[in-house]
Amino acid sequence: MEAPHTQAAETAVTVTIDSPERMQDLGRRIASVLRPGDLVLLTGELGAGKTTLTRGLGEGLGVRGAVTSPTFVIARVHPSLVGGPALVHVDAYRLGGGLDEMEDLDLDVSLPESVVVVEWGDGKVEDLSEDRLHVVIARAVGHEEVLDDVREVSLRGVGARWGADQLKGLAEPTV
Repeated sequence: MEAPHTQAAETAVTVTIDSPERMQDLGRRIASVLRPGDLVLLTGELGAGKTTLTRGLGEGLGVRGAVTSPTFVIARVHPSLVGGPALVHVDAYRLGGGLDEMEDLDLDVSLPESVVVVEWGDGKVEDLSEDRLHVVIARAVGHEEVLDDVREVSLRGVGARWGADQLKGLAEPTV
């Protein structure tokens, strides 16, 4: 008898980020709780800070190579320098299809031993894992000159992997 399908649990927090340096710091904090097999989906308009956040993830994971936008290569693998998981950084912006088109990248093969971060992945790669972290970056609304660097970052954990305590700790900036 097939077990009934249960809706994946979700937890969420929102944090205000006021500079690219703080965005990178948030990436380092997120990296501190990541482990092999984690899937992170990044959403935000062009220039929102997705790659800056991923740069912080790379620093926190201790990976090799400069983390830059993989827009033209689609995916870039950054091996660990410290014995941790590799960072697989994917930019799905130019990929129109869903998981079928993403299969050519073999993300399902990379996922168990890596941390896979997919920019523009919403609606394309959710089926890779029942447990995933969605990060949505939005510019703060207000006077453009004052709030140009201010972002509202929503961290939404889906599945048993992401508990409320874990996400709450990520929203607290380091001093």
